[in-house]
Amino acid sequence: MAVAARWLAHRAAKPVVFLVALLPLVWLVVGAATDQLGANPAEYLIRATGDWTLRFLCLVLAVTPLRVITATPALARFRRMLGLFVYFYVVLHLTCYAWFDMGFDPGEITRDIAKRPFILVGFSAFVLLTPLAATSFNRAIKALGALRWQRLHKAVYAIAALAILHFYWMRAGKNDFAEVAVYAVVLGALLGWRLVRFFNKKRIHPASSGQGMLPNQ
Repeated sequence: MAVAARWLAHRAAKPVVFLVALLPLVWLVVGAATDQLGANPAEYLIRATGDWTLRFLCLVLAVTPLRVITATPALARFRRMLGLFVYFYVVLHLTCYAWFDMGFDPGEITRDIAKRPFILVGFSAFVLLTPLAATSFNRAIKALGALRWQRLHKAVYAIAALAILHFYWMRAGKNDFAEVAVYAVVLGALLGWRLVRFFNKKRIHPASSGQGMLPNQ
């Protein structure tokens, strides 16, 4: 554990994690260029970018529990970057949908969002995620103030719920919920850990519980 902690604190760790986080994109680009994405590459790209958005969302929410449970403070260094990768992959997901399904037609996209609930829910998650990505920098924290910034970033919990609902409704047409259940259990456990920790803190320090959980805890 001590070796891992030293590596995580090393200045080379962030660039390595950054490059690893780009590997799914490299894999998809190479797969598309070499015709390795199956009979329907467009659908594959839409689904794969959505899957990677969910995976990175799980990683972001796992940082704090892992940091606390393993007593590895250096893990916090990667939370912001992983959060921006959530936004990066959701933008790719939305772009693939708008391109391959809608042909970048704004009218068609607007009608589809209004017509199909799972698209509306997914788009709502994207809208909520945008201000979080836009304020993921030290200058934004100073401009907003720490408390307002913390309150804003609590929206990640609503985003997680909307992401699961989007995935559930998307899979409902094929009656295939196995992967949905896996992500729901993982995200439920990560959010449940935070709730337990919050109520434990409230019980031990009732006078300081008014501000609630910090979004990055």
